[in-house]
Amino acid sequence: MAGFGDIVKKAFYLGVGLAAYAGEKAGGTLSEVRSQIQKLADEMVARGEMTTEEARRFVEEMMKQAQQQAADGTAEPNTTPSEPRRIEIIEEDEQPTAKDVQGDNENVDQLRQQVLDLENELKRLQRDN
Repeated sequence: MAGFGDIVKKAFYLGVGLAAYAGEKAGGTLSEVRSQIQKLADEMVARGEMTTEEARRFVEEMMKQAQQQAADGTAEPNTTPSEPRRIEIIEEDEQPTAKDVQGDNENVDQLRQQVLDLENELKRLQRDN
């Protein structure tokens, strides 16, 4: 039989998994979630990993979490929205000015010169080796 620490660890992991599962199933009814939680708890009792009293408390706690998630709206609904998502198109009012274009051209020229300088340096280093 597993030690108490292993049982607690498994119960914790099961709880995290069930909470995630409950969140995914929030679009369904709570009775479906409860039956799934009860089924998993029954399996753990059958394996001897928890007592029936622990299973009962576990199911109640998971149901409270599922209800809280549903009430808070933190769970993702599985239903599609009733109307399409609105998309806002933002237009730029400002056109680039001649000064902006000239500044961009200067930057491009500087970058080209840096690339040429680096290429020359690389060729020089290759010749020296």
